Amino acid sequence: MSDAHRKIGGEHGRSLESVWQGVAFYFALVVLALVCLAWFPFALVLRCVLSVDAGRRVGRAVVQRVWHMYFALLRTLGACRFDLTELDSLAGEPAMILAPNHPCLLDALLIASRVPDTCCVMKGDVAGNVFLGPGALLAGYIVNDTPVGLIRSAVAELRRGSPLLLFPEGTRTESASVNPLKGGIALIAARAQAPVQTLIIETDSGFLGKGWQIFRKPALPITYRVTLGRRFAPPGRDHAALQAFIGELQRFYDGEVDTHRTRD
Repeated sequence: MSDAHRKIGGEHGRSLESVWQGVAFYFALVVLALVCLAWFPFALVLRCVLSVDAGRRVGRAVVQRVWHMYFALLRTLGACRFDLTELDSLAGEPAMILAPNHPCLLDALLIASRVPDTCCVMKGDVAGNVFLGPGALLAGYIVNDTPVGLIRSAVAELRRGSPLLLFPEGTRTESASVNPLKGGIALIAARAQAPVQTLIIETDSGFLGKGWQIFRKPALPITYRVTLGRRFAPPGRDHAALQAFIGELQRFYDGEVDTHRTRD
């Protein structure tokens, strides 16, 4: 075969691959919308007929299983690669705060798909979202509308025995490493006397990062990996101990994220 024929064949193959990636990406978005809309009426009805505890159990079980299956679909389509196996070791552990860095909107779902009974802290706009809100409210996720309410609800979840998923940055990462951490995680850990398990989320794409629109197709496949970081003992409740805890946590994330970036 001549070089010209090889070049034409290579370009044809790349063109077909690009078309398939586009089909896979938008098909996955359609499936996601249909699944969320299908769950919407059931979640509304179940919130009315089930007790709070029963609704919490059902809602979180559905979140885990549906997202686990959805990520399996993305893997089958060739849209994503996932390495989430280290999260499986957290099942059945005593209540703790799960504290990941926050590169994209999928982060909470990656973790909730593998760690049973996870209680997520979410923004108010998620609670009001027609696709995600009803299921999140049924699952008893915490809306961070007020600091006092957030801390009270988070401590109650930890004392109930549920793992609490809380992003210490408070929003998606905007800097090269991690954003400055918020102090709420230290207060919650101190009041509940719960350890903080750090998680490092790595991805090779900016998809659904800060400013990324959901219909903008990224280069595929996207790789996501979540690894366990250091587990921090809860701090004391005095101001100095809380400040020292946040400082140590910040230094850990800055060093760990930089290390992972250099390694890759």
